[in-house]
Amino acid sequence: MKIRIGFGLGTRNSLNDQSLIGVVEAMEDLGFDSLWVSDRVSSGCPDPVVAMSVAAARTSRLKFGMSVMVLPGRNPVLLAKQLATLDRISNGRLLPAFGLGAVDLVEQQAFGVERMKRGKLFDETLEVLRKCWSDDVVEHSGEHFTLASIKVEPKPFQQPLEVWLGGGSPTELQRVARLADGWIPSFISVEEAKVGWAQITSIAASHKRSIDPEHFGVLIPYAMGPLPSAVLDGLRRRIPVGSVDEVVPQGVEQLAELMDRFIAVGASKFVLLPVIDPGAPEEWVRQMSTLATRLLPYQT
Repeated sequence: MKIRIGFGLGTRNSLNDQSLIGVVEAMEDLGFDSLWVSDRVSSGCPDPVVAMSVAAARTSRLKFGMSVMVLPGRNPVLLAKQLATLDRISNGRLLPAFGLGAVDLVEQQAFGVERMKRGKLFDETLEVLRKCWSDDVVEHSGEHFTLASIKVEPKPFQQPLEVWLGGGSPTELQRVARLADGWIPSFISVEEAKVGWAQITSIAASHKRSIDPEHFGVLIPYAMGPLPSAVLDGLRRRIPVGSVDEVVPQGVEQLAELMDRFIAVGASKFVLLPVIDPGAPEEWVRQMSTLATRLLPYQT
């Protein structure tokens, strides 16, 4: 099993200017496998396509993905061209990962999709994306999109361009099993991840599909010290099952122990995410250096 470790910037970070460049370059120099950027209109985090383009331009080995990009509300044809172009100029370093989007009124207004309509729109948008990436002539007739003999170029460097999905609800697990090439949930306990992966594998088999066993990943939020009460309250609202301590390790040793437990149930791709913005760029680099020294030896 190949272990890969990436680093996520999260939805609330201060790296939305030239500071992003130095952090991305340090990430590659330290040996991290991948950079993961979030998609939140109402937050200060950079746009994911722009941030990944910066990473493509300033690195030569580092892969990059979205944790995760909101799909409902985006034009699939234009997005297909954007991401295919990004994959080509980076020589195949894109790791596309998609989700439904935050349950947040502001975000839902920004994307213009009612909450109850996101699921079906997501499925059709992903179908169109895949057609644009693979078919010389794209034909599609669906509830939301109609395409008659259109051509979308360039095609991605990677063929096929594998898609990862997040989420952990029953409907999201079914969607992963039916449509995805990999699963990368976040803010999830080891037991929840173990059960979810078993369900995904079983449902995929019922659809005569299989997902690479090494495409089981997890985003792990971590803290380097005691959490402020406001942050703790927010995490408790997001983590209804189990305690925050089981999902958000404190310090690098607890993080290593949690990774060991995830590896034991089959996870092999990891994204480490600071719950609290480290602040200045040099503090981001210091934290990444600390994690790299202790955890990157896991990589194979």
